[in-house]
Amino acid sequence: MDALFVGGTGPTGHRMIRGLLDRGYRVTMLHSGNHEIPEIPPEVEHLHTDAYDEAKVRETLGDRSFDLSIVAYGRLRAIAKLLKGRTGRFLSLGGVPAYRGFMNPELFDPPGLPVPTPEEAPLVAEPAQDEKGYRIVRTEQAVFEHHPDAAHFRYPYVYGAYQMVPREWCIVRRILDGRSLIVLPEDGLTLHHYGYGENLAHAVLLAVDQPERAAGEIFQVADEEVLTLRQVVQHVARALEAELEIVSMPWELATPARPLIGMPLTTHRVFDLAKLKTRLGYRDLVAPAEALARTARWLVENPPAPGGPEETVLQDPFDYPAEDALVSAWRKLLRQMPAVVFEREPGYGLAYRGPGGRPRSRPTFEDA
Repeated sequence: MDALFVGGTGPTGHRMIRGLLDRGYRVTMLHSGNHEIPEIPPEVEHLHTDAYDEAKVRETLGDRSFDLSIVAYGRLRAIAKLLKGRTGRFLSLGGVPAYRGFMNPELFDPPGLPVPTPEEAPLVAEPAQDEKGYRIVRTEQAVFEHHPDAAHFRYPYVYGAYQMVPREWCIVRRILDGRSLIVLPEDGLTLHHYGYGENLAHAVLLAVDQPERAAGEIFQVADEEVLTLRQVVQHVARALEAELEIVSMPWELATPARPLIGMPLTTHRVFDLAKLKTRLGYRDLVAPAEALARTARWLVENPPAPGGPEETVLQDPFDYPAEDALVSAWRKLLRQMPAVVFEREPGYGLAYRGPGGRPRSRPTFEDA
């Protein structure tokens, strides 16, 4: 069996290629050739070209056909068209910005995606709502126009080795630089769904193994467990045996946290994985806490160059003097906050669910 894999050097591709080889496929990998990685086994055939140039892809593929194609990179719409009638099965990877409100949460009133967001949630319907999201939606439609039995996967942010926008570097570098604090908005309670590379590759390989259950379907994929931003920081720090004081500020002031949030508001992005779990039997191979620890240690061993492409796309200047000045001003403001005395201090109400629960109604506990 012959498989074509477009891409392959990012956080999930090399794992899927290894999985295809383990399943008996002869794998041909089409990619730029600019980022060869040692995880790709030597028996994989490499076709080097610009996957975003339709004419070059057509020339490179010639008249070849495949039993299975997985397109994880390049101009998906054009590649889907080129492979029509030339592949037995077609699997493709896209992104969750297809959903209306993912890029612009203020398209909802009040702002923010539904939590969790189901597969049938409204998609971007016109460029005026979100031009990028609209292009993604049109690409998904083109995939199924050319391959009605395709399986398409909407990826969230992917973390792990070889991520070109390594969000965790914002935390790891501060630890390596000896920082003792990090600024987070609103106590770091924002929930964003992410996916570890090994987990997402596992999800796609489940579709390879179950063609009838995957055919014609779009799947949301992500880690099962959704961590708060605070928990992400804590897991990374713990993995590196470090301590970072989390300085909580209102979003309007927490400027250093913008690269970690990656959106204009602190609203949540959580996706319903019910179809992936029930139809394909997905479960995380690696729990997020361990996945973050592995990612943090990988970044320590493979640090991005200061001011290099990763830091450029992250847009984190690591301007510690400015951060210290901001934290100092914030703490001074808190100290200057006048004490406000309520005539009758608010309580938690009968629905209190904190430590200890509600006070007992009787002086002694009766076990009956």
